[in-house]
Amino acid sequence: MEDHLLGWLRTLDEDRLARILANRPDAIAAPWPRRLDTLAQRLGNGFAVMETLQRLPLPCLQLAEAALALRDPTAERLAAFVDAPADDVIAWLEHLYDHALAWPGENGVIHLAEGVARWWAAPLGLGEPLDHYLNSWTISNDALRTLARNLGLPAQTHKRRTIARVAEALADAERIRALTQGAPPGTAALLDRFAEEGPALPVDGGRFVTPGTPEKWCADHGLLFRPSWHMAEIPREVAICLRGPGYHPPFIPAAPEVATIPVDPEEVDHLMTLAAPHVVERCAALLDNTSKTPLPLLKTGGVGVREVRRVAKETGCDEDETRLLLEICAVARLLAWDEPSGGLVPTERFDRWRLDEGSARLRVLLSAWWRMERSSLRKIDGKYGTVLGDDPAGSAVARVRRSVLSVLAYLPAGAAFADRDSLIASVQWHAPLIDRQLLLDCAPPVLDEARLLGLVANDALTDLGRALSGLTARPGDENDEDVPVVEHDPILVEVSTRALASVRRSALFGPDLTAVVTGPPSAELAALLDRVAERESRGAASVWRFTAESVRRALDRGYDADGLLDELAGVGAIPQPLEYLVRDTARRHGEVTVTTVGCVIQAGDPALLAEIAAHRRLGRLGLRLLAPTVLVSSAGAERTLSALRETGYSPVPVSDTGEITIHRVRAAELADSEESNNGKLILLPGGQVAEFSGELEAPAHLLAEPPPDPGEHARRLIAASRAEADRSGRTWAIIGRMATRLPTAQQSLLGFVVDRGVRAGITLTDGLTATISHGELKGGALDAWCEEAGDYLEFPLAEIVEVRGAF
Repeated sequence: MEDHLLGWLRTLDEDRLARILANRPDAIAAPWPRRLDTLAQRLGNGFAVMETLQRLPLPCLQLAEAALALRDPTAERLAAFVDAPADDVIAWLEHLYDHALAWPGENGVIHLAEGVARWWAAPLGLGEPLDHYLNSWTISNDALRTLARNLGLPAQTHKRRTIARVAEALADAERIRALTQGAPPGTAALLDRFAEEGPALPVDGGRFVTPGTPEKWCADHGLLFRPSWHMAEIPREVAICLRGPGYHPPFIPAAPEVATIPVDPEEVDHLMTLAAPHVVERCAALLDNTSKTPLPLLKTGGVGVREVRRVAKETGCDEDETRLLLEICAVARLLAWDEPSGGLVPTERFDRWRLDEGSARLRVLLSAWWRMERSSLRKIDGKYGTVLGDDPAGSAVARVRRSVLSVLAYLPAGAAFADRDSLIASVQWHAPLIDRQLLLDCAPPVLDEARLLGLVANDALTDLGRALSGLTARPGDENDEDVPVVEHDPILVEVSTRALASVRRSALFGPDLTAVVTGPPSAELAALLDRVAERESRGAASVWRFTAESVRRALDRGYDADGLLDELAGVGAIPQPLEYLVRDTARRHGEVTVTTVGCVIQAGDPALLAEIAAHRRLGRLGLRLLAPTVLVSSAGAERTLSALRETGYSPVPVSDTGEITIHRVRAAELADSEESNNGKLILLPGGQVAEFSGELEAPAHLLAEPPPDPGEHARRLIAASRAEADRSGRTWAIIGRMATRLPTAQQSLLGFVVDRGVRAGITLTDGLTATISHGELKGGALDAWCEEAGDYLEFPLAEIVEVRGAF
């Protein structure tokens, strides 16, 4: 089948090939193919074909299934089979061609990718074609001749000719109808049952060997075949004939209309500008809360309801909003498990995220929601699932989310869906392989989540939702460690910037010690006021109240009175009562101090403690004399005991009750592990690992692979196809002549890197090693994909000293 596909690819022009590559980005993922035969292998890959089928609308799948049921299908035969205008059928066939799931061959015969045939075990409820049974090893030549005679056909011919004549006879509806006229009573009912309920049904095997029964008559005339004693099957062509000329497979070329109602676009836009900054602000508040109190996980995984309610109460969020944003933050890698803290805490990426501009922060959150493989607000048996728990539906939930928003994007501006039933019917047409019950369960919570994120308002898609649903780049999945390229989509960047343009960056401070923000506050303003005051309300206007306790909390975080007043003055005019409150609280702040000490050292001899305090070798303990017989150390008890013993003293540990403690060391006690460095480990292709220091940025191609340009790849592949004939047969001669440092066996392996694209490890004369694949000869060099570099590099053949297999 790949040969048929390759032959068709060689006939395509640049524009058509570019369309295929745009629809199949999996085929040009790194290392991108350099020849059409490699491209054909990728396009025909079974897993890639199945993934592509998931994205196709209903007419494509209906035509593919109908084509599988026909022998040598053409566009005209398909149109007659599904009883539809040829123009409609051809238009949707072109859609299949543009995804390389089908392609036209000689005489217009349609070929389907092997993965498409595997999707349907019994297309249209039909069994295997007659050829499958007639060419089976279970049918002897004598049995085949007997079958031909029973059908009134000449039997004294070549086996292949006999098979062709039998297949042609049993595919003729008129002949089968005439044949069954002389069949035993009950034959018609038996065949109708197999044609409608088949193709395989359980049977009484004894009736197939009893003369005069309908079962034996059908078997003798090739209308039923019995692969086992208690099971019989009806051939595909026979079933189609029995279903009659009025049978046509379903074909729905147009999507069901979504019932709509008019909405005010300005109001939809206004609600988007309220929700978008609120999402960024609330995420920052949730993450700040978890930095103070790590979120513990249940033993079964996920965050418990009690913790979710606690966080919602402490941050002033709605419980549903808290569930959604916690899961989004986890998928965005802003929140992760920390073993020392024993819970979920903000990550280093959160530190970078909060310093970025507001629109970039919003895009990180939307991108995480777009690829999230769970629905935070979905209820199963009337109950929410566990936050960050496993969802058995997995990636199917993400497909529901993208499909729902994509259908809403087809509605014109100023129109909202009027009822969910028509919306779900349209989604089912656009994504027919989504389980219907899952769609019914997930569509309402997905819409609720979209409202909270500012993607849907008044049951209409906002500009932000339209930009997100229109992304053509692969969104990635929940386990993607790196930032998907969808975050940098120019349309999404423009709309997200506009969605946050209306945020307020100033506040009105009142003499009653309140701060009012008339509109959505920016994340920075909300964070500042949350640190210094208590939030009393939110909505169209947000109100904070300053108290002595709230100001003290800000001072506890390192502010002084002048610094705090300067920051507040930067967002509004400060009234005199507020300045008095801040300065009075600052004046009293620190009247009492509390110091943490590592341990206490006591001795009855003041001179001995004075000597210890002055000892130069003990300076690293941070010793301070509090009283003549009391000394404190900033180090812990174990470290202090060890240091005193090393300098010749004989201290003993004492418990809190004053009793001497004897510590017996366990034989299996482990030493403290060494502190890890601050480097960043990056997993490279091929299992390689590189370490980057905290001050250096990892190479961009390791963190976010840029989207491939289909047009550029199409031009390069077509050019390579034209030059391919000139290079044919030269691989082994060039390698044998140029790679003189390699033994013959390793030269052969290097040849497979060029001709078959296999992976291999090489070593050069300077000791450099690389893992390569998809090679191509250019003069005296091997131009191959280098997994360590993430790009194609040239390696001089004369400098390769070793080639080894890489698995």
